[in-house]
Amino acid sequence: MKFIDPRIDFAFKKIFGSEDAKDILISFLESLLGLEGDRCIAELAIMDPFLVPRLKDLKSTILDVRCKDHRGVSYIVEMQVEKVTAFLKRIQYNSAKAYANQISRGEDYPNLKQIIAVTITDFILFDSFEHCASVHESREMISGQSHLTDIVHYFVELPKFTKDLDSCDSIFDQWLYFIKYASTLEEIPQKMQANPIRHAFEKARVANMTADELDLYDKAGIAIADARGRVELAREEGEQIGERKEAAKILTRQLQRRFGTVPDWANEKIAKADLSLLEDWSLRIFDAQSLDNVFSDCFSPLGIDREKSV
Repeated sequence: MKFIDPRIDFAFKKIFGSEDAKDILISFLESLLGLEGDRCIAELAIMDPFLVPRLKDLKSTILDVRCKDHRGVSYIVEMQVEKVTAFLKRIQYNSAKAYANQISRGEDYPNLKQIIAVTITDFILFDSFEHCASVHESREMISGQSHLTDIVHYFVELPKFTKDLDSCDSIFDQWLYFIKYASTLEEIPQKMQANPIRHAFEKARVANMTADELDLYDKAGIAIADARGRVELAREEGEQIGERKEAAKILTRQLQRRFGTVPDWANEKIAKADLSLLEDWSLRIFDAQSLDNVFSDCFSPLGIDREKSV
């Protein structure tokens, strides 16, 4: 028995955004938000239904499931697999837009209901704390009291969730374990046999997917892997550029200290050189008798220009 990876956009949508699996999304939200009593989700309407044709181009890795509870509170649930530019700004924009779109006229302000945005990330978003689930809301700076509570953000950072299955005693922990590790399991763990988590495993079974769904799932996984590869390559290239700039600065300072003002022709050579050549020139300074010796292709450690000595 194999399971699809809930962290992949297509899989997340199939498991948590299907009309025939509302119990899965309700259980996850209630466990994350600690909803009890009259705050429990009595009814749920999927406002962005799962439509296979819309996913064929796979242009976005953002999956959006919207629902409302019986009080009219709206929930926006997203699974984000890669960090994109201005990610936090986009999250805040989407929640503010959802809040404003509840009404069409200013006199309808009393009809505005709370928006709760739930964002699950497969990367670390906040480096300043270690807990994987965090809540963000507006507070008055001096008293710490909350008065602007109509938009609240919940974040779940999967890389920070490190519990093993034996330590997952709460329903919420079990949901995080399912999202992060389902694709690595061969069968449903005994500890997770009860519904609705068992229902989620059934939705995630590879055997229950059609040929078209498997094709879209594979393409989504490839798209994510390619995107992460591009991000890693950009990071490595950025680091190399930073190292080259730093090496150029150090070399320029060394030349100034040893030979005085660095002429334009030398600055041009430094600007065009790669990291290895900059490092080589920095080592030559200790033995070079002149600025020309540093940059000479025929430099020797004895300070003799080999080309001129022949």
